[in-house]
Amino acid sequence: METLVTYFSAEGVTAKVAKEFAERIGADIFEIIPREPYSKADLNYMNPLARCNREQMGGKDVPVADKIKDFDKYDTVYVGFPIWYGQAPRVIHTFGKEYDWAGKTVHAFATSGGSGIGKTAEKLAPSLKGAVSVDAKLVHDAAELN
Repeated sequence: METLVTYFSAEGVTAKVAKEFAERIGADIFEIIPREPYSKADLNYMNPLARCNREQMGGKDVPVADKIKDFDKYDTVYVGFPIWYGQAPRVIHTFGKEYDWAGKTVHAFATSGGSGIGKTAEKLAPSLKGAVSVDAKLVHDAAELN
């Protein structure tokens, strides 16, 4: 079985961590891209009406642009994202619902400018139905991942 590193990155920070980590461990990598890309205004969390805030508060599904081929071959999946309101962005939840996670170990990792990890693993687990385990860790660089 193999390892996959997936990630959604709003401003490049999570992408940098995910790419460095995947290269270091020799894992495949997949970028989670929303079907409708975020604009700078969409990501302005200081604006209560910004898209990122409306999605998080409304628990909305955010369609993903592409699918992972041969997802079944992976037994360990890392899922990276920026932390939004103490949890994964909605695009991560939508991404998770598109796959069968049975038998997979999931390690979520989040990047943040100031927020804590909160109950990210507990909030994400229902979107990863069947996963053997889901844990979450706040990181600042790839060296903090195992």
